[in-house]
Amino acid sequence: MRKGIILLVLLAITTVVSAKEFVGAADRGFAYIGRISWANPDAPTWDYPGIQIIADFTGSSCTMRVKPGCGSFMVEIDDMPEFRIEVPEKSGDVTLTEGLPGDRHHLRLTYCIEGGKRHPAFYGLLLDDGGRLLDTPRLPTRKMEFIGNSITCGLGNMANGSEKTYHSGLQNTYYAYEFIATRELNAQCQVVARSGIGIYRNTLGKPEGDKDVLPTYYPYTLRTNTPGSELWDFNRYQPDVVCVNLGTNDTTNPKYYTSMLADAFKSFLRTLREKYPKAKIVLLTGTMRTGQRLADIKKAQDEAVADAAERGDHEIYRFDFTPDDGSLGWGSYKHPSKRRHEKMAAELVPFIRSITGWN
Repeated sequence: MRKGIILLVLLAITTVVSAKEFVGAADRGFAYIGRISWANPDAPTWDYPGIQIIADFTGSSCTMRVKPGCGSFMVEIDDMPEFRIEVPEKSGDVTLTEGLPGDRHHLRLTYCIEGGKRHPAFYGLLLDDGGRLLDTPRLPTRKMEFIGNSITCGLGNMANGSEKTYHSGLQNTYYAYEFIATRELNAQCQVVARSGIGIYRNTLGKPEGDKDVLPTYYPYTLRTNTPGSELWDFNRYQPDVVCVNLGTNDTTNPKYYTSMLADAFKSFLRTLREKYPKAKIVLLTGTMRTGQRLADIKKAQDEAVADAAERGDHEIYRFDFTPDDGSLGWGSYKHPSKRRHEKMAAELVPFIRSITGWN
């Protein structure tokens, strides 16, 4: 008899634990921001950092179901402080919250590292039995896109300068300058960035240029795509402002060609204008270059702005961040620290307001 009672109790516990409502990724209650492949509607995938998944739901708990080992997310629930979660290698079900008061709740997930070979995928949410998604959350009407390299990815921004090895836990795109700035500006943020990439050549690349630079990948949904793969539909996201933070990796080695750098900026500006006829485009200089290299990047960008003006395009701008002197600490490999990213955002926001009229 006693064994029978224990068995009934265990069955009851199992029933309660398993009493969850699964809401798949294709549900219309989800809102997404970023370059996401929908080749499989039940498992949208991506590889750029900063992908966002937003939903309003009912119930007191929420579990995320993603591809096991796919990386890290920043989680925002209602007005609680944001927190970071790492998806385990052996399980893609990650409990985000339990015991929430009230019935209606707001969730935002931000993928905060570079996807790369992880090939992250989102499958949906597990809610309380009877829980459901509400209407699709309303997103900000303002839209921005940030195109860049490791600086825009937020590489090493969580380091304190003393680490001897690098790991993905030291990267958090959520605290990169573009996300800090767009939160201040109440704008959507789409990121197309990859560490080590350039506009005409990559880190340690050939002085004459590389083929796998950012403009090569730009037409495709995923940065791992090659010609003939899934093309990105630019009609899905038309930004008001596009910021291009490239040139740092092109000038990594002492030998590079400023003329080729300028030509690459000119060509890419033509591509951006074709894709985004009404956008304001801002060429940024990052914080990691000083002296002649910084001067050469500015010169190349100035030539590209002048070239656009000759074509009648007067909505191309340049903006220079203050070069990093380490006074706010260093990130990994002397990348901007979290505090430096905050300063970068504080510098950029007034400029964006000045050219858009956003308050």
